Amino acid sequence: MSDPAAASADEPIRVSDHDLDDLAATLERLVSKTEAQGRMLERLKGEDSDTHPAPDDAEDHGPEQEDNEPQSQPDSVQEAAGDSGPASVFILALDNKAYGVELDALTGWVNHLLLPVYGREITTSRPWCHQWHEHPEAVARLHALWLAWQQFTDVEAGLAGPSIWHRDHLDPTWLQLRAPDGPFAACTTSPNRPHHRLLPTPAPEPTELELAA
Repeated sequence: MSDPAAASADEPIRVSDHDLDDLAATLERLVSKTEAQGRMLERLKGEDSDTHPAPDDAEDHGPEQEDNEPQSQPDSVQEAAGDSGPASVFILALDNKAYGVELDALTGWVNHLLLPVYGREITTSRPWCHQWHEHPEAVARLHALWLAWQQFTDVEAGLAGPSIWHRDHLDPTWLQLRAPDGPFAACTTSPNRPHHRLLPTPAPEPTELELAA
């Protein structure tokens, strides 16, 4: 005889029309926020270009430019700030200020879109941690998932974009994050018993310089 509890657990979750409307409105706000962040970055580039004009070297580089000729803009915020290092979209490579801004935007996406739609139930085989932002692996994976979502839900990604995002990004990320031996292995396994603990990671191997010291 089948277990009624197990049968009910396999039942698909039905979302009411009202909840779907809320999710659609949330999605629209998240897209608008992402676009606003892009415009803010463009303004930062322009402001830095205005406050740090190029030196006057017209004699060495041909005729003078007209006053109304547009100046070239830096390719990234790091370059606009004079950072000689390579620009990166990887969240763990950002400085403290940029990391905080990016994490705040990521948290909004996780709380208002990812978890309501794809969160599923917390179980021993599918743990979760509400303090996921304190797990570096979780932050890195969720941020990468969010970046891919922005790319593959854009109209330029085509009609297959959302399907590719689910198949190539959401599913493998979710399997890694919520695996029994994943980064949340020592965290919440029951919604009634919230828990958070960072697991120890392997110690890095000493370099030759450290061994010689």
